[in-house]
Amino acid sequence: MSKTIITCAVTGSIHTPTMSPHLPVTGTEIADQAIAAAEAGAAILHLHARDPQTGAPSARPEDFMGFLPRIHRESAAVINLSTGGSAVMTLDDRLAAPRAVAPEMCSLNMGTMNFALYPMAARYTEWKHDWERPFLEGSDDLVFKNTPRDIARVLDELGAQRGARFEFECYDVGHLYMLRHFADRGLVKPPFFIQFVFGVLGGIGADPDNLAHMKKMADKLFGDSYIFSVLAAGRQQMPFAAMSAAMGGHVRVGLEDSLFIGRGELARANADQVRKIRTIVEELGRTVASPEEARAMLGLKGADKISL
Repeated sequence: MSKTIITCAVTGSIHTPTMSPHLPVTGTEIADQAIAAAEAGAAILHLHARDPQTGAPSARPEDFMGFLPRIHRESAAVINLSTGGSAVMTLDDRLAAPRAVAPEMCSLNMGTMNFALYPMAARYTEWKHDWERPFLEGSDDLVFKNTPRDIARVLDELGAQRGARFEFECYDVGHLYMLRHFADRGLVKPPFFIQFVFGVLGGIGADPDNLAHMKKMADKLFGDSYIFSVLAAGRQQMPFAAMSAAMGGHVRVGLEDSLFIGRGELARANADQVRKIRTIVEELGRTVASPEEARAMLGLKGADKISL
């Protein structure tokens, strides 16, 4: 059985500063937490940017540059930049920083979908910033747009032109078929790194039967030409990561996906979650992959090829 790749999604664009004082917002905070997560065992760092003043999701390259050079300098981890950004951003916005940096990896959502965050707004009565509540409540009429044309553009601009490989984020079974479509067109090449995503309202639910079904369909569509990783939102984060590791898959944790380390207990840092899943992985008899081992498994171009 291969070694287990731990991905850490450091800050994301879903949670807001009111929800946790430990959510990294500034460039220094994101870099500190990313480097600590890598030291704890994360081979891949999945990275978004935020406005350092308000904590709002940001696509500005200058906000990415507030943390990327230091992470690159002080960590051996694979830098994986989001092309999802936030559903309120245009595709041009979402691609601005990845185009400039030409990272080893980028995430790529494999379809257009509802991305409903509004139930979280009811949990809070006081807000740290004025943008947070409208941002969450407005997601009841929000569509995350990634059409086949959008996907083809990302594959060309970041893959063919800049040498990135992808974390294919599949939020439902139909996204697996979309990936198969692009493989049949010759626009993506194995090994495919497929991230099964569970528990986002608008995507497939966090039910163990769904994990089994996604794995079964990926086996049918891709045979032995893919490896899979699993993330689940909120309280299902660790149970689903543990199931993935037990099934021979890889794992993703981080404050993008869940703010908690245990029932009702906020994680104080991303590294807390990395250490916890590392312990689970190792107690299952598996070994955690180093960044260089992850690069070899995924066929990445190498950290020396990025523009930092």
